[in-house]
Amino acid sequence: MEEKPLRVLACGDVEGRLSILFSRVQTIQKKSGQFDLLLCVGEFFGTTPEAESEWQQYKTGVKKAPIHTYVLGAASQETVKNYPSAEGCELADNITYLGRRGVFTGASGLQIAYVSGQEALQEPAPAHCFTPEDLSALVVPLVNNSKFRGVDILLTSQWPRGVWQYGNNPQEVNTKTCGSSAVANLADSLKPRYHFAALEGAHYERVPYRNHTVLQEKAQHVTRFIALATVNNPAKKKYLYAFNIVPMKVMDPSELVKQPQDVTEKPFSAPADANRQKTSFGAAAEEEQPRQFFFDLNRRQGGRGRKRPSEGEGRGRRQHHDGDGHHRGQPKQPRRPPQPSGPCWFCLASPQVEKHLVISIGTHCYLAMAKGGLTPRHVLILPIGHYQSVVDLSSEVVQEMEKYKSALKSFYKSRGERCILFERNYRSQHLQLQVVPVPLDLCTTEDIKEAFMVQAQEQQMELMEIPEHTDLKQIAPPGTPYFFVELDSGEKLYYRIQKHFPLQFGREVLASEAILNIPTRADWKECKQSREEEEECCKELREEFQPYDFAWDD
Repeated sequence: MEEKPLRVLACGDVEGRLSILFSRVQTIQKKSGQFDLLLCVGEFFGTTPEAESEWQQYKTGVKKAPIHTYVLGAASQETVKNYPSAEGCELADNITYLGRRGVFTGASGLQIAYVSGQEALQEPAPAHCFTPEDLSALVVPLVNNSKFRGVDILLTSQWPRGVWQYGNNPQEVNTKTCGSSAVANLADSLKPRYHFAALEGAHYERVPYRNHTVLQEKAQHVTRFIALATVNNPAKKKYLYAFNIVPMKVMDPSELVKQPQDVTEKPFSAPADANRQKTSFGAAAEEEQPRQFFFDLNRRQGGRGRKRPSEGEGRGRRQHHDGDGHHRGQPKQPRRPPQPSGPCWFCLASPQVEKHLVISIGTHCYLAMAKGGLTPRHVLILPIGHYQSVVDLSSEVVQEMEKYKSALKSFYKSRGERCILFERNYRSQHLQLQVVPVPLDLCTTEDIKEAFMVQAQEQQMELMEIPEHTDLKQIAPPGTPYFFVELDSGEKLYYRIQKHFPLQFGREVLASEAILNIPTRADWKECKQSREEEEECCKELREEFQPYDFAWDD
């Protein structure tokens, strides 16, 4: 027998406007029937005298909420006085404070996890803030259960930092300062089907994201993140969200894991970190473990300016060091690039690097002309620090690499060329993202894709097409040898290298008759130029690229 879905309403910051909210709920219920519960995230109470007198009417029973209403705790010091107990309690008839943090399971089996307030940025934590210990106490019992698959609903007041990555961007918030890393880690661990948040005064519905690693794990349910605006806001932004939900516990597993068409990858952590995170939570009996999991918690949010790795020699105009070589006034990066084990031709600070080939230097990446390039505009995007492959990169480096990709696409487009990228993470110690322009009138993107597929088959290699919106990190854990192609259509091809791999494979395909028709240039060593020729070509390329070079403007 099919389980009857629950009808749920979720609401953003109420800020004491109870009569307006409940009047709206009654209108909705008259039109479309009774709802089972109302969940309020963000700041429920107001601080004005009007809000205070309005609350007294509900508190004394003069007025009554028309629906079972569940609210989160204070998100600011001013409203703490409205909550008599940190453990949760009934505040008025039909209005229940859930508590500081916990899991509420309804009679239907619906599981709602919640955390009140904002992330504590100081010790001792103020009453309206949550701590690493709060989050660990919530997460550990859940994830340590072998049957745990996720929760139905997660309620937090703050947004999870970075939730917009790989998805649609919120239009009304400053993504540099919005949200909490701790809430992001929480959502990553609890895998909610719905996650509601507020506090930013904005309405934002992210496209759903998946909770499993494509091609490596069984399919899991998706997460829908929805941020809601403030009740009765003048811009009439959406503050109420209605939805039906069948509790996960009673759902048919195949129905639960159905993937919508617009699903993207998970925005928070790469699978490489997943084991470390699970381990930390599993061992959370040790007092310090929660802090290790929430590695961002003790760092002030919003202090992420542009940082240059100390390896970036010769660009000192953006660096400030104190006496012992540390960056002054910059938060410590969570992960420094590993140092090369020996001489590296591509670390920008290395004496071996051929600086005369450099076209542009950003904060985390640089652009260089390819030595013995297939065409005069064949370039490399490289990280300034020492990273072996794309999957090892920190988020700041990835972001800047994307900026360079975008700039190059525009540059090539202006010259009637399409942009093809490939990477070989095999017998190479420093990431080189090869970027090759192919004239539009020579062939189509489909021709290029087919050429890669056919040549791979001839070499007994199976090139796989990666689903759209999937990040390479999801299918290639760090250390995995692979070959990767990104076409100008956004399509991506991937091959997990087993034993042997032809080192010039990417060049051979692009140089073939079907594409550029320059088979003699397949091996870069056959295309060498003198240093003077290289300097002249690079100078010319630098000048051509300059109007598209964002690093030049900084």
